[in-house]
Amino acid sequence: MPVATAYARVLFVGPDLAQGSLAELFQRQLLALRGAVALADIVDTSEGFDGLWQRVTTCIEGAELPVLLLDLDPNSSSPYLDWLRSELQRLAEPFGKSDQLFVATTKQGEQVDIGAVCGLIERPELHLGCASVPELPSAHAWSCIPTHSYRVLLCNGPRCTRRGALPLWKSLREQLKAAGKLECEGGVHITRTQCQFPCDQGPTLSVYPPGAWYQVRNQAELSRVINQQLIGGQLVPELLMRPLD
Repeated sequence: MPVATAYARVLFVGPDLAQGSLAELFQRQLLALRGAVALADIVDTSEGFDGLWQRVTTCIEGAELPVLLLDLDPNSSSPYLDWLRSELQRLAEPFGKSDQLFVATTKQGEQVDIGAVCGLIERPELHLGCASVPELPSAHAWSCIPTHSYRVLLCNGPRCTRRGALPLWKSLREQLKAAGKLECEGGVHITRTQCQFPCDQGPTLSVYPPGAWYQVRNQAELSRVINQQLIGGQLVPELLMRPLD
């Protein structure tokens, strides 16, 4: 593994790093700690990873190696890091350079601690290589479709989050658990999603069956959908989304 000072490029990778309040704060702190040159090494993944793959390919083709990717995704996890490393390995293998790519992460929640992130650069013992990523097992004990009567998708996209979707998600889980309906036979399987698109009517909660799309703006409206639709089996017409004129 290369020592920290040997990296030709350090990339700061994650969502919401290009614009918005968190991006403004992050960029200001990064500028103070590492100078203006570091701002060019920010890779925003809010819209996907194509930009990251292109940046890494450019580094490989330009012999700007080795490269360290600092993962700043607030939802980072071990499976996510395994996927990221395996994709980087696949990308670099045709060039014979997978041993020149490294990943490091610090889980700080929604607020990025830029001091801790930059401190990772000087801690090579915490950097993960991309040359020998474990293969994904072909089967798991949890590979069956979970039993449920309803599937609920609650949007946690940027606009719905601004309208309070995160506390609604936590409340959804807690209320269903208290009612004995959380992810069980005859119960409700719940999933957080990115943008479901009716942004101006959000937070958006869709229920299958019957394919109903609800606007849940507060705890009271969420509780109505839970009690009347998910437990009682009846639509809540007043909260159904309407086509916009």
